Amino acid sequence: MTWKIQAITGELTGQEISIDRDMLVGRHQSADIVLQAGEISRKHAAFLLKDQALSVQDLNSSNGTFVNDLQIEHETLLKQGDIVQFASLKFSVLEPAQEVELPTEIEKTVAALNQDETVAEAAPVSEQPSEAVAVSETAAAQAEEASKTVAQQMNDQGMPELKERDSNVQVSRDGMPQQVAVPKPAPIPESVDLKAVPEKQEPVVVETPASRVEQVKEEQKNASVGLMTIIALIILAIIAWLFFK
Repeated sequence: MTWKIQAITGELTGQEISIDRDMLVGRHQSADIVLQAGEISRKHAAFLLKDQALSVQDLNSSNGTFVNDLQIEHETLLKQGDIVQFASLKFSVLEPAQEVELPTEIEKTVAALNQDETVAEAAPVSEQPSEAVAVSETAAAQAEEASKTVAQQMNDQGMPELKERDSNVQVSRDGMPQQVAVPKPAPIPESVDLKAVPEKQEPVVVETPASRVEQVKEEQKNASVGLMTIIALIILAIIAWLFFK
């Protein structure tokens, strides 16, 4: 089980430190957790891990060790969320996640299911008698045949052979039946007058939409005629002016 402490003040803010054994806290390089601050003693405190429980003990430091803002003099047991303070440096205690154990009833159910699967895999597959297999296959074939439509059944049967056809039906060399009666058409209702002349329907005149190109050409032609008319009028006006001058 590994506990953790997370720095909440100083330069190490946000950093997590794992504690999986007894660890020394201090300013000296030989410490397990080195805190480079002048207010920290060379051997300031120690974390002790006993029976998966974490505790802290002050080692006669100059500025003291605190748990939840209370200075400690003896070994103090820690729990989730406690604030451990060495001089002015504070750390939050993070308890390791507990393993979730399945309830006893669930364990029994899972074990029973696993046992049933094992027995099912180990049990030999019994062979069915050949008669039972034949009966089941025949029943399946009959069910499949009944589910087919009449057209599908005729398609499966194909063209019957000559010997299977009616002896009264004469066939040609190609096997086509001859002298087969043609069914009569359905009777015409008495209300229908066969002599009546159907009314002549007038053709519907469909106007052909004018082409866009033709419209443009017509507009250009009209513009040219208008321009020529204006020029002619101007020339006539000049001639008249010169004549009457």
